[in-house]
Amino acid sequence: MRPCDSLKREFLKKWMMGLQSCSSSNKDMSILERKEAIKLSADVAMACARNGATCWSRALIAAGAHSKHGAPREYSNKRIRSKKILKRSCRIRIRRRKRSKCSAQVGRASSISKGLVRQRTRILKSLIPGGESMDEASLVEETLDYITYLRAQVDGMRSLVDASELDR
Repeated sequence: MRPCDSLKREFLKKWMMGLQSCSSSNKDMSILERKEAIKLSADVAMACARNGATCWSRALIAAGAHSKHGAPREYSNKRIRSKKILKRSCRIRIRRRKRSKCSAQVGRASSISKGLVRQRTRILKSLIPGGESMDEASLVEETLDYITYLRAQVDGMRSLVDASELDR
């Protein structure tokens, strides 16, 4: 058995328990409230599957504890921001290629690249839950762990959708 399968199974088990408690506690929710409750329960289930062993999992659990009935809006806004950041970094990369061809600007390119690294590190810290308080080395380690769990979350959700389609 692959480790990802056990992550997926653990996530699904905790997510289903969270969804059941959410649905039993509040029957008359709007669609937006349901969406936010599903997102929150998925985040908390993913963090609980990690047993609070990482900064990002503790941050998600804390965000779930402070949220009334849905995921914090700051996490949904981060997706929009990350698309803008991606577009901007592509434009910057094209400009850097043009500038790097000029040998006279080597010193300037070096300072620009250091600035870009600082900027991207700041952006990464804002995307990873709890990342604001991390140094660069632990940020990379936490990011890798968070991505692994996000992948397990997506795979688990896909398998749940596939199973529900088979029942129909």
